Amino acid sequence: MDRSEALTRLLRETDFDKAERTPLAGDASTRRYERLRDGERRAMLMDAPRSAESAPCPPGATPAERRAMGWNATARLAASRVEAFVAVASYLESLGLAPPKIFAADCEAGYAIIEDLGDDLYANVIPRGTDEIALYEEAARVLAHVHQAPPAPSRLDGPANANWPLLDYDALALEVNADLFVEWLPRAAEVRIDDAARARWEKIRDALIVKALGFPRTFTIRDYHAENLLWLPDRHGLQRVGLLDFQDAIRGWRGWDFSMLLHDARRDVSPAAHEAAVRAYLDATGASASELQRELAVLGAINTMRILGIFSRLTARDNKPRYLAFMPRMWGHLAATLKHPALSDARAFVNDVARPYLEKAA
Repeated sequence: MDRSEALTRLLRETDFDKAERTPLAGDASTRRYERLRDGERRAMLMDAPRSAESAPCPPGATPAERRAMGWNATARLAASRVEAFVAVASYLESLGLAPPKIFAADCEAGYAIIEDLGDDLYANVIPRGTDEIALYEEAARVLAHVHQAPPAPSRLDGPANANWPLLDYDALALEVNADLFVEWLPRAAEVRIDDAARARWEKIRDALIVKALGFPRTFTIRDYHAENLLWLPDRHGLQRVGLLDFQDAIRGWRGWDFSMLLHDARRDVSPAAHEAAVRAYLDATGASASELQRELAVLGAINTMRILGIFSRLTARDNKPRYLAFMPRMWGHLAATLKHPALSDARAFVNDVARPYLEKAA
């Protein structure tokens, strides 16, 4: 396939063939974005070639097959595919939410022209004085709406013949992600994990996975945090929260979405905003506060350990020391989750192998 021909055709179909094209700052993934301007008209060009990443998890693949395929098939379950973005966007729009509208897409070529929702990310507008509590309450109400919706189909369909499987975040995915903690944290100073500690960890990890798999399943946006949420105050209701980077959606748990929102790696969520978000969710759903807090603690511990492992890997293997700046915040989030009674064994383990980091986070 000639990708340039596909792009030319999409730009012509949407009347952006003469538009000014401005590349955006690099995304954390293999995707690339350009802002398109033609007079008063604006859009975004998503460039996500299939060849840039390993294959996603095929539905029905065995654990052995997935391990042979690599990271996307075992731990992420997804890949930066245009068809995933288009299909999930269509589903979220059907719920009355505000993902970017899809103007045109060529899933095979890896291009999409989508609505430009602007630059007012939560991470940008809160430091400029927008009410943090109000924004986090509204983000929590969006989650309540998503999590209370009728069960999503196992395959999501969208325009441009886009379809995408909605997979369960399963035991293998949880295991591989949680293991990042013990595989990469030993590269840091003052972390000690020998063979005996690794064997102890595997028992604790498996117990955490059993707990996680016992929680009720729901559609999970997954990368739900301040750098993927836009504030759109001129819209109404839940449409005021613009949604980005949802193409890795899965059948997971409400606690995972909440951990991503409240255990943010890049900004401190104030205690008041944290409490307000939880209260807004409980008010909207009628859920049990104790059950939500237990789920948030268990899944939050797995998630924060995963992120600590990823940041350690980025620092040690990929020579990206800037991620060290985020790690104290994540240690603080981990310390907070480990205070829950359901995590006493995990708390004792982390205290034994990485005590200085927990003490600094206290």
